[in-house]
Amino acid sequence: MHGKAEQIGAHTTRPHRRDIDGLRALAILPVLLFHAHVPGFAGGYVGVDIFFVISGYLITGIIARDIDEGRFSLLRFYERRFRRIMPALALMILAVLGLSAWLYLPGDLEGVPKSALAATLFVSNLWFFTDTGYFAGGADVKPLLQTWSLAVEEQYYIGFPVLLMLLARFGTRVRAGVVAAIAVASLTLCILMQRDTTGFAFYLLPTRAWELLAGALLALGIIPAIRARWLREAVAWAGLLAIGSAVFLYDRNTLFPGVAALAPVLGAMALLHGAPGTIVGRILALPPLVGVGLISYSLYLWHWPLIVFTEYATDLPLSGGTQIAVLVASLAIAWLSWRFVEQPFRDSARMPPRTIFRFTGAAMALLCALSLALLAMGPWSSRFSPTVLAQIAGRNDISPDRKRCHDSYMRGAKPCILGAPVRPDAMLWGDSHGVELAHVLAQDARAQGQSLIERTTSSCPPVLGYEAKDARCATANRTAFEAIRADTGLRRIYLAAFWANGVFDDPAFVAKLDRTIAAIRTEGREVVLIGAVPPQPFDVPRHLAHLARAGRLNRAQGIARAQVEARIVRLRALFARWQAQSVTLIDPVARLCDARVCAIERDGQPLYFDSHHLSVAGARAVIDPPR
Repeated sequence: MHGKAEQIGAHTTRPHRRDIDGLRALAILPVLLFHAHVPGFAGGYVGVDIFFVISGYLITGIIARDIDEGRFSLLRFYERRFRRIMPALALMILAVLGLSAWLYLPGDLEGVPKSALAATLFVSNLWFFTDTGYFAGGADVKPLLQTWSLAVEEQYYIGFPVLLMLLARFGTRVRAGVVAAIAVASLTLCILMQRDTTGFAFYLLPTRAWELLAGALLALGIIPAIRARWLREAVAWAGLLAIGSAVFLYDRNTLFPGVAALAPVLGAMALLHGAPGTIVGRILALPPLVGVGLISYSLYLWHWPLIVFTEYATDLPLSGGTQIAVLVASLAIAWLSWRFVEQPFRDSARMPPRTIFRFTGAAMALLCALSLALLAMGPWSSRFSPTVLAQIAGRNDISPDRKRCHDSYMRGAKPCILGAPVRPDAMLWGDSHGVELAHVLAQDARAQGQSLIERTTSSCPPVLGYEAKDARCATANRTAFEAIRADTGLRRIYLAAFWANGVFDDPAFVAKLDRTIAAIRTEGREVVLIGAVPPQPFDVPRHLAHLARAGRLNRAQGIARAQVEARIVRLRALFARWQAQSVTLIDPVARLCDARVCAIERDGQPLYFDSHHLSVAGARAVIDPPR
């Protein structure tokens, strides 16, 4: 991703292409602006794909040329990789470990040394692939998340040079053909898995290799040189347009990678192949872009932990002056890293090969030792007062049945029956917002000698006809409704979901919810709609712990009620009609908010275990009638 290919080997160099430095800037700036939440760059994540193509192109050029000239050395190749990658990476990981140990709360700290260990060993993509789920912590507490792409590259470069060496005896056509076949297989797998929700397609090499191989095929000469000036201009502008369309038109909801990844990859290929000698090539070679391109590796490394730590400390996404300050700091630290870390280590006169290998071994050993030591310390709770620890413990105030009962349909398990050991007369049907509510309702049911069924499926509101990115929601909901219809003993159906997520107030969605309620009532069942839970702009237990740490816990308050009401305007408009039809309404907004703001704690207990899921204490506050 970040290989510098101007130095070909011990004997030859090739002309420095300033337009490639500019293309690096075209890759890193969208990533930076996307991560910093700058409006208009919702597809900025495609910059990583551009980096993959550049890396495949430049480094394959080095390997193939050295092999063809009979002077390729794996030892020399890995020396160049270590020289390029390790110094800045090691310093960044060391800084992240230190800052995390000082800043992070229990429950957040434990993941950092694990990811540091994985990043040091270049397997962080595998770690982040497995580190998923409700309680693994989101990207906002993973300051080394950006290292996944480095891991993909280094895993690729373990086998790729060996493959080229083995293919050397068969000639250039066979070599290009085999590489092309592998690229097609990888692309095919990527497209087949584009609806994958496990993270495999995003994080792992088999579905990402084609992007590196796309650049490799260019370097191997599979596409003839473009002689006509007008055609080079057209190709270069088309490449720029393809990248721009991805950066500005894609967003977090785009199925990616997959077919959508073709735009930035083909765009990068077009610029690598067609830009030299064109207007676009001269634009890319402008000094500001070249300057950013030169520091792009360090900028990629440092910008993400700066954003993560800033947002963690402030409990707010970047905006306004903080956003500008972090962007400027990212550029400044990246330049310092490039000037005083990257540059000296690239100088073979100052840092001979033996020194590089010794440094790499020592740095990896030190980082592994520090990571293991921090892991052994666990949450290191002694750093904080009991008041702080009491607040952060709120993230564990979850249903004891969450792991067993949530997503039961998707796991092929039977729905849970909660409460007394009797035939259930109620069902809670919903998404993940229903889990703790089901637990509290089951406690009440048990006290009355009754029970209920929990049917909750992640990100699937209980709305017939609702379609997510895949078919699982429609299938799960259809199965739930069929179960209601088949069991006449179910007299009461609770509906719960993340109604205030900013998407579900769409007229078409609300109309489907209206039809779902009507369908349940047609079956002769009582409907209890549990309304919108006010979402907070921060992780609630963490925010309360930060306030407690600063001695300001008495200032705790949540989102403004007006903001919540603005998210459920169309839903709210139907409440009166539903109530007139004997639909029971439990309104979390009315029970958690006063006229101005919404509460986030009550009697010293956090009402949420993250930013929008109610804790058990929060669910109890919603289900119990106001005193």
